[in-house]
Amino acid sequence: MLLLQGPVGPFFARLAHDLHAAGARVAKINFNGGDWLFQPRGGSCHITTWRGTMQDWPIWLERHMAHLSIDMIILFGDCRPIHRAAIAVADAMGIDVAVFEEGYLRPDFVTFERHGVNGDSSRLQNRLAQQSVHTEPAPVRPVPRSFWPMALWGFCYFATASLTRPWFAQYRHHRPLGFAEAIPWLRSPLRKAWYSVNERTMTARLAGEWSGKFFLAPLQVHNDSQVHAHADVGGVSGFITATIAAFGQSAPADARLVFKHHPMDRGYRDYTRLIRHAAQAAGCATRVCGIHDQHMPTILPHCRGVVVINSTTGLAAIGYGRPTIALGRAIYAMPGLTWQGTLEQFWTEAPSHPPDANLYRRFKTMLIAETQINGNFYRRLDRRGLKTGLIWTAASMRQPERAAP
Repeated sequence: MLLLQGPVGPFFARLAHDLHAAGARVAKINFNGGDWLFQPRGGSCHITTWRGTMQDWPIWLERHMAHLSIDMIILFGDCRPIHRAAIAVADAMGIDVAVFEEGYLRPDFVTFERHGVNGDSSRLQNRLAQQSVHTEPAPVRPVPRSFWPMALWGFCYFATASLTRPWFAQYRHHRPLGFAEAIPWLRSPLRKAWYSVNERTMTARLAGEWSGKFFLAPLQVHNDSQVHAHADVGGVSGFITATIAAFGQSAPADARLVFKHHPMDRGYRDYTRLIRHAAQAAGCATRVCGIHDQHMPTILPHCRGVVVINSTTGLAAIGYGRPTIALGRAIYAMPGLTWQGTLEQFWTEAPSHPPDANLYRRFKTMLIAETQINGNFYRRLDRRGLKTGLIWTAASMRQPERAAP
């Protein structure tokens, strides 16, 4: 097996150790100093470093995999340029590809699929249509929030990659890679504190006087690969502008539109001015606003409908029975779960067509069974004071009093 880039942190190093212990021959390729920092140790993995250009990468990779007799590639995120090229090479060679990604059902799951995830996911919808027997969902253990462990691993990864950049001069990361990335992370808590004061009454308003009257539009991170690879909306800014224009043109006069900023994008982007100007241009300035850190499970049940690009929040909205439209390519965008008409029609017609609750239960059960792993990439899971692995195992489900390996 060949490991390419994984999530920031030691997850792939631990995975390599476990695969080796299970009898697999494991190889790993590093592309920058961050990959080197979290590479597998202890001789359980064949380590190679690639310092060439993207132009030469596919040819070299084909030879490397043939030399090592690789029969599977495992990677995190199938939209990174180095991974897209690797998937193309693997497909041509008949080599399996397995893709990790953040969970479709967060925070209790991570995603693991063959071939691709999100817009490149295997044909879940076709398999759902062929499903003749409804199975009960497997038990799920709750996973703690992992923001601070992820932030720590991310800082270590990006700092090391920045310091070692001269040794990887040809490498181009899929996102900005440098010490300048620390600025948004330092700005983020300051903005969070400001919004907590400035928007302190919004949750009560959304769950009270605005309940049943507002449409919610959760935003995604501005450089989310899913937005750019699996949607044709002009990025997050284009999504905001188009959604407000359609709302101003077709939404009922008593409706409001609320944009929810993504917390991971708080330090990078502020869409307040864009939202205000677009709403003024559409003639609905008094009915459109933006919010930031409100608790989604609290406000979702009170919205009239949800507009997303392809965010996993759309799946959560469907679970709450909220009419939902996905403007990008999403795994859950299918008849019975999401609105299939136009965005202009959505404001007036979709509220009377809620998602099919039975179809949602079937889809969620199949999604968990075929693509989700109950666990976390960034922190070990605690149980009764014992540090366990990153994944809740079947043994831990049967014997919750014992620590799973």
